[in-house]
Amino acid sequence: METRTYSWTDRWARIPDTPSGRANGRTHGVCVTCTGTVVVFHQAQNGLLTFDPDGRLISSVGGDRWVGAHGLTRIAENGEERLWLVDQTSAEVAKVRLDGEVLLTLPRPDHAAYHGPQAKKYVPTWAAQNPVTGEIWVADGYGAWLVHRYSAGGEYQATIDGTEGAGRFREPHGINFVTGPAGPELFITDRANHRIVVYDGAGKFRRSSLTAHSPCGFDFRDGLVVVPELFTGVKLLDQQSLTGVAEVGQNPAVAPRPDGGWWPPVGPAGWPNLAGTGLVKPGLFNSPHGACFAANGDIYVVE
Repeated sequence: METRTYSWTDRWARIPDTPSGRANGRTHGVCVTCTGTVVVFHQAQNGLLTFDPDGRLISSVGGDRWVGAHGLTRIAENGEERLWLVDQTSAEVAKVRLDGEVLLTLPRPDHAAYHGPQAKKYVPTWAAQNPVTGEIWVADGYGAWLVHRYSAGGEYQATIDGTEGAGRFREPHGINFVTGPAGPELFITDRANHRIVVYDGAGKFRRSSLTAHSPCGFDFRDGLVVVPELFTGVKLLDQQSLTGVAEVGQNPAVAPRPDGGWWPPVGPAGWPNLAGTGLVKPGLFNSPHGACFAANGDIYVVE
């Protein structure tokens, strides 16, 4: 396994200075394309942003379609790079080209949790695609706490809820696929349970870990998993054992609750909105939400 030393690059890029960006502008997802451009998904008009490797904005698209921008996953399909976008406000789950052209949208899952007098709201947070079968999995992280499975053509098929493995999901927030020695594996952040769970490509439980306290998502490179932690810090884990390899940027001002509960974390009043305070410092994260590897091993993080 490669050993690397990471250094902090401050103010690498900024979102466009627009009214909707100033009103919200949360940066929720990030990926790096095969040409080295960096795509960021943030909550504003024209919130699908593409930057060059030096942090210069190349394009900003989407109009007002994805102002609830949340999950962003890059895939390779038919020799082309594509993105899965998830909007937590509209509940749209869409496969798009890098320029934002929509290729496929998924219907809301026809699951019992969303029907009847005790119906839960469907609030998807992330999507990922099986690199072998083409099936799409969608995490309902903010609604019924379920993960849904769709065919490659977009038809709803089945649901997992965590009881097949380590226990009932609480906020299955971020998901992603990686191909391991035994085939595709689906990584799920069972965030409010302070847990990472791993399933095979067919939805069979494989393993879990409590190494992360507030995991938000995943990316993979050379046997490593990068995991941004909402309560600050970005961890690198071994892909197979899920044990910790390194951690960068942990801010001592914010921490998980010592009683094992979920919300609120230990932190200053107003967190995570601490811009302009002395608690936002170079080298320390505030509330990491997405992270990804570049081809050279660099890590990009959005908060």
